[in-house]
Amino acid sequence: MARHDGWHHSHDSALPDPTDLPTHPGTTPASLTRLNAAAATRLGVNPAAYAHLLGLAPEHLDDDRYRIPASTSVRIWELMTLQAPWPHVSLYMAQVSTLGTFGLWDYLLTQAATPLEGVRDAADFLATAADASTETLRIQVDEQHVTISHVNAADLTDDVASAIRGYSLSLFRQRMCESTRRDIIPVKVALAARAPRNHQPLMEMYGTRAVDFASPVNAITFKAADLTAPQPHASGLSAHLRRHARLMLTEAIPLHDWLDVFRTALRTAPDPEDLTLRAMAQRLSVSTRTLQRRLEEHHTSWSDELQALRRDNVLRLLTTTDMTLDAIARRTGYADTGGLRRAVHRWTGQPVSAVRASDVGADPHDPADA
Repeated sequence: MARHDGWHHSHDSALPDPTDLPTHPGTTPASLTRLNAAAATRLGVNPAAYAHLLGLAPEHLDDDRYRIPASTSVRIWELMTLQAPWPHVSLYMAQVSTLGTFGLWDYLLTQAATPLEGVRDAADFLATAADASTETLRIQVDEQHVTISHVNAADLTDDVASAIRGYSLSLFRQRMCESTRRDIIPVKVALAARAPRNHQPLMEMYGTRAVDFASPVNAITFKAADLTAPQPHASGLSAHLRRHARLMLTEAIPLHDWLDVFRTALRTAPDPEDLTLRAMAQRLSVSTRTLQRRLEEHHTSWSDELQALRRDNVLRLLTTTDMTLDAIARRTGYADTGGLRRAVHRWTGQPVSAVRASDVGADPHDPADA
């Protein structure tokens, strides 16, 4: 995930190191995509220009369990930089990035004992706010200064890269001012971007004219004293927030491509017992023929996907509940338990009793499983 230089940060030894957690490369949290869409609307981008992109269906965009394809956010950034110069895009993004917009990541950054500890937590769990496969934060600390460097390795146009770089650095200053309740001014800002004609948006974001352009690194430097002073609240929430971040990343549902979106819609259908090709096509706002064609393009079919879903549901119910076989058969669309037993043996090579007994939650006294 992120790499940190020049400091050591200890973690709860009873929990896994953040670098061992799933980061879901190629995806970003729904919170970031919502933020992009809000800024785009404010800039005057017609929502019809991006509403069709993967992950923008309300059931995904409004649910923080989902991670949206990173390409969706990149496309919205592209539309914004076509609408306005990149410094203005950075500023608009900053203006809509109120505290809490990034959810858990915002509080990791602002609720630590000191701003520096918050930056460290935010870097450790960068995947809760961005695509950690392309975004990296580096922190360098000496007696006088703390420098936060941001690296974006995604394949971006110059304007999009500049807008993201300008915005990402300003976000740290913005959150530090909010958490310390003081106006913290950076010592200097170095942008890996060409100098714009109008510097005013950047001055407004950073609170200083000390901005260097065409820098080999994208970095913002603060006085060490500003980042090591105790926070006014020092609530002691950091350990709980880190645990929640681990859980959030572990349980996230990544949507990498159209097939992920389709399978998520299939698993979460409101009435799984009556799933039909027509009903799913309506849910995805496509024709039945288009749905079939897209499944073929992904080397699968409606019947294959339906069978896979049924298999997953049967095995999940067998191993995680004590429902009777009759009830499971009815829930998953089998006419009787005989058909269910044959299907389980075909999938696993084992009788139902062996599959169910493999889970400690199974009821060994269930007569239907004998």
